[in-house]
Amino acid sequence: MLLGVDVGGTFTDAVLVGEDGAVHTGKVPSTPSRESEGVLAAVRLVLARAGARPQDVTRFSHGMTVATNALLEGRTARTALIATAGFTDVLELARQARARLYRLCAAAPEPLVPAELRFAAQERIGPDGPLQALDPAAARALVGEIARAEPQAVAVSLLHSYADPSHERLLGEILAELLPGVHVSLSSELVGTFREYERTATTVLDAALSPLLADYLGDLGRQTAAIGLAEPQVMQSSGGLTDAAQAGAHAALTVLSGPAGGVGGALLLAELAQEPQVLCFDMGGTSCDVCLIDDLHVPETAERVIAGRPLSLPALDIHTVGAGGGSIAWRDAGGALRVGPASAGAAPGPACYGHGGVAPTVTDANLILGRLLEDSPLAGGLKLDRPAAEQAVSRLARELDLDLMACAEGIVRVAEAEMLGALRLMTVERGIDPRGFALMPFGGAGPLHAAALARELGISRVLCPRASGVLCALGLAAAAPRRDVARTVILAGEALSAERLRDERAALISEALEALPGSPALVRVRHELRYGGQAFELPVEESLDPSGPAAWLDPEQLRSAFARAHEQRYGYRDETAQVELVNMRVSAWGEAPALRPRAASATVAATETRPVVFAGEPVPAAVLRGEPAPGTQLAGPALCALPDATLLIPPGWSGEVDAHGTVHLRDWKAA
Repeated sequence: MLLGVDVGGTFTDAVLVGEDGAVHTGKVPSTPSRESEGVLAAVRLVLARAGARPQDVTRFSHGMTVATNALLEGRTARTALIATAGFTDVLELARQARARLYRLCAAAPEPLVPAELRFAAQERIGPDGPLQALDPAAARALVGEIARAEPQAVAVSLLHSYADPSHERLLGEILAELLPGVHVSLSSELVGTFREYERTATTVLDAALSPLLADYLGDLGRQTAAIGLAEPQVMQSSGGLTDAAQAGAHAALTVLSGPAGGVGGALLLAELAQEPQVLCFDMGGTSCDVCLIDDLHVPETAERVIAGRPLSLPALDIHTVGAGGGSIAWRDAGGALRVGPASAGAAPGPACYGHGGVAPTVTDANLILGRLLEDSPLAGGLKLDRPAAEQAVSRLARELDLDLMACAEGIVRVAEAEMLGALRLMTVERGIDPRGFALMPFGGAGPLHAAALARELGISRVLCPRASGVLCALGLAAAAPRRDVARTVILAGEALSAERLRDERAALISEALEALPGSPALVRVRHELRYGGQAFELPVEESLDPSGPAAWLDPEQLRSAFARAHEQRYGYRDETAQVELVNMRVSAWGEAPALRPRAASATVAATETRPVVFAGEPVPAAVLRGEPAPGTQLAGPALCALPDATLLIPPGWSGEVDAHGTVHLRDWKAA
């Protein structure tokens, strides 16, 4: 059996998939102060529902927000930085760019390493090797000075170490000898590409988060071993699994661990539904994550910004906004209704949870509008308290001079506007027409808002997974192992020859395959190219089955593919400009489990009719509870209370359930 567990800001989700494709799900409140307790509670719940034992689980895949939350909350290790003399302040100098051009007073986040913990190494690497060799005795003296500062972690990022890592490795050996209990992150092991600020910032972030994540995974591993459960495999931001030891050593690999699992689950169900073009949004309790599946391929990026800090590691191209079910609604100084980014989280949670929350949230608004059922308990048997929701929203309504229903509907519409902006950013603002895509909602709150967002985007098809509320956990169960390596090469003109390209590619592939457990199932090479004089690159990707014949692109094919990509992105190509190959990145995947989830066999019928507010008016809607069987016909207005989420079907929408439990809806008004 395959087990996936995803820790979110509000709920912890578990999915257990049997050999026959039967899917068992569980959802419990997260335990932010001790995440492993929520994980174990979710595991026990889903094992009990499946009638299984921990020993029946052949693989346990885990995704979490431990590293992300620690970064956002400032709970990082006391970290020192060793940089080349003259470059110790690269973190503070940064890129001198403003996120908001006209907000001159908006400050960048404080560096994770204060000035007193930045140390200079007397060394220098040039294009042809060391210009100033690192003296071992001086290095030992430097580490002794660092020891007196009592750091919990040390980041080492020396100038041009991506080309020659010898000095970093020497420092790493001395640090391991003299500071055996201190975590060490070397930029040459983690990043491998140029751009000093981004490489240093990523290495510092990795060092600052790794001690916390290593402690968490160590504690979780001991608890799972005690009950006979397999050691957890951890989801990386890239969408592939790694072992707990590697994740604990390099926490920066897991910053987008949870959302990456959702993308994997969406990709699995899109393929089973034969829908190659899918726009996905994952709305949980705290945030909403948006991504694109284009021809069954998920775009990736190696340049992300997390909490205002760059992260130069492979990651799925996911955009996040602070609009979740627990997002707090408030009145700004100008009298406008706003929603988020602050969230009620898991504790105390929305007012309707009855755990002491008093701030109005999106969940409270949906309950007031009849879009959530107060007699259908949420995770852990949590019953919704409508009077508490009305009391919280009424206070805000009085501030805004609105009645209760208008305020509740306004909260929902403002939250949907935030999500709509994210969806447009991933499509329209990149020259992609969303009308050719199907919209797939997931997360506990996603299916409530899918139809409204689809209509705004001109999308006429919605795919709601059976396990939409726990799709991140399903994606974890379906994931494959993955390893990534990268190198800056900067080849142009005659240097970009077929022989040099072949040698660089072969070296990186060999390094990736050596780190990958088991036999490889897929290898992909990402070439990042630019015209001479440009500052940033565009990717050209190619993949192959390692067991088949190699047929990689040659230099001319690479140049042509880059010209096409440049024309698609910027509207022109330059046939006279020289093309430079800047970076090469290799990704290798192991075998993924052949997972084909099947739908429930029970038939669900409408049990009653209740009023649900649409466009300011209460409309009688059919209420269905449980999992609909394959072939079940659904028509709006209706409310489907699925085990882990609620699907809202407005008037004009209808569809049916496929063999895997996915609800296919169509907007006949748009058609």
